[in-house]
Amino acid sequence: QVQLVESGGGLVQAGGSLRLSCAASGSIFGIMGWYRQPPGEQRELVAFIRNGGTANYADSVKGRFIISRDNAKNTVYLQMNSLKPEDTAVYYCNVRDVRWGDHWGQGTQVTVSS
Repeated sequence: QVQLVESGGGLVQAGGSLRLSCAASGSIFGIMGWYRQPPGEQRELVAFIRNGGTANYADSVKGRFIISRDNAKNTVYLQMNSLKPEDTAVYYCNVRDVRWGDHWGQGTQVTVSS
């Protein structure tokens, strides 16, 4: 079983930046990523990163968000720049470990004001 603890959400003005962190309770062999769920909408993929460091992004965040991971700290980060009101959502950390399966964080609110 893997526990995920997220931090870094909050309220920011449009154009600002936030950095989300997600710390896992143990080492992760697999994909770490971020999803988000805007109000009244379905959860959607934001970005994910593999053990080796290669990453993929949703088209809506390419060029603005950067995902990274520190395998020594079992932590994944999401640096969010040039934030827009449409980025407002609950952001969820996700881990897909080859041993422990699929796990989710508790979610952290990101609100971008116009």
